[in-house]
Amino acid sequence: MAQVLEFKLPDLGEGLTEAEIVRWLVQVGDVVAIDQPVVEVETAKAMVEVPCPYGGVVTARFGEEGTELPVGAPLLTVAVGADASGAVPGGLDAGVPGRPGGAGAPGGAGQDGGAAPGAGSGPGGGAAPGAGRGSGEGSGNVLVGYGTSEGPARRRARAVRPAPVASAPAARASANGLDAGRRTAEPVAGEARAHVAPATAAGKTPEGPVPVISPLVRRLARENGLDLRELHGSGPEGLILRADVEYALRAAAAQGRTTRSTAEPHTRVVATPGAAPAPEAPIRSSATAQGEVRVPLKGVRGAVADKLSRSRREIPDATCWVDADATELMRARAAMNAAGGPKISLLALLARICTAALARFPELNSTVDLEAREIVRLEHVHLGFAAQTERGLVVPVVRDAHARDAEGLSAEFARLTEAARAGTLTPTDLTGGTFTLNNYGVFGVDGSTPIINHPEAAMLGVGRIVPKPWVHEGELAVRQVVQLSLTFDHRVCDGGTAGGFLRYVADCVEQPAVLLRTL
Repeated sequence: MAQVLEFKLPDLGEGLTEAEIVRWLVQVGDVVAIDQPVVEVETAKAMVEVPCPYGGVVTARFGEEGTELPVGAPLLTVAVGADASGAVPGGLDAGVPGRPGGAGAPGGAGQDGGAAPGAGSGPGGGAAPGAGRGSGEGSGNVLVGYGTSEGPARRRARAVRPAPVASAPAARASANGLDAGRRTAEPVAGEARAHVAPATAAGKTPEGPVPVISPLVRRLARENGLDLRELHGSGPEGLILRADVEYALRAAAAQGRTTRSTAEPHTRVVATPGAAPAPEAPIRSSATAQGEVRVPLKGVRGAVADKLSRSRREIPDATCWVDADATELMRARAAMNAAGGPKISLLALLARICTAALARFPELNSTVDLEAREIVRLEHVHLGFAAQTERGLVVPVVRDAHARDAEGLSAEFARLTEAARAGTLTPTDLTGGTFTLNNYGVFGVDGSTPIINHPEAAMLGVGRIVPKPWVHEGELAVRQVVQLSLTFDHRVCDGGTAGGFLRYVADCVEQPAVLLRTL
């Protein structure tokens, strides 16, 4: 007899307490293998594919795409064992309208789809005591890349079918289907994977592919009732970017149309970037009668807000800055890249200078333990760098930056930057930093007084490098000049240490040979 196990949203680490369902990777009736990813969720840190620790047949899913669930809430149930296919009435096609045993057939599965009473699931979605691996014991792992080495199981081919759009009350009921007394599974027959058109997880529709990579772009369009099939992307090979969706929404607003109404909750509004220019208008998450715009502080924006506020409350920061002649550093980089081999990025050279400076001034690679009233100096340098993405500001972390050369730093910066743009950074990629390098010069500005990335103790800021008049060897010349700034926690050091650190960084920028003496 099949055993039905409940898989709950796992603790994804770093104090995360909830996650939003971005995309389901399986449907009710699908066969899944142990550690196969079943859902893509967005936390305050990153996009994460969550693998299921059980192998069997999916019998129920909890929550629509876009629903925010707390850690520990049910994600799905899986029937395991020799008779697993019987856990879904009518075999594997249960829940599919119009098929024998389906939701639309006599005697088919109801919309509840929940786990059978008394199912043998332990706390946190674990297997019942004494269950063997073949009868429900999972790997116990919850993150992709951790777990058994078994290959992915073959997934049963499913015919592409239009997904009926759930009504607004039904959608709200599904989103709020978790309460103290009962749990309501998401009904297959009424699921809405997109409000604008039936689509597969890869972003394709029965009419043809929609060139969209970012799940955030798809979600933005879905939440505003925008049909992606009728947009012409401005990215490479027609890729639809977030800017294209925002333009279409502004154009619709300028024409006096709304993307949704209470009478027709899924009314489509189609506007293309090629239409007549429309005045700038904010994309409103919600608006009041007085014209106020309210944007929820959630996800990345909410996490950034919380962290910056805490930094301001707890850290007495100060900033010092200096101008430096970066001409020789730029020449050194050009010579290194002309010699062949992997290209060395400017950020990697600045990071190498940073780690050398921290070796001389270790006070700045530290944190403050408020409870113990101690300064904790850290041996390893895990270097964070600020990166602006479609999801907002993120700070990926280069582990053991002090142990990497310029080539290794370049490769790791490139990997993390690409992951940040794709929205695939893991919580591990975004946490554990000990010092931050902030290259705000890419925004075309010279200086800044940034907020320290709590609980770190300092941040080096780098402005744009531009030609300026400069006295060089006693004569006025045009040189490549950059402004450097250091924001530091005044509890860990005094101005002399901070000034010494910044002066050493400036000396290395002006005379890269200075760095060679420290190697």
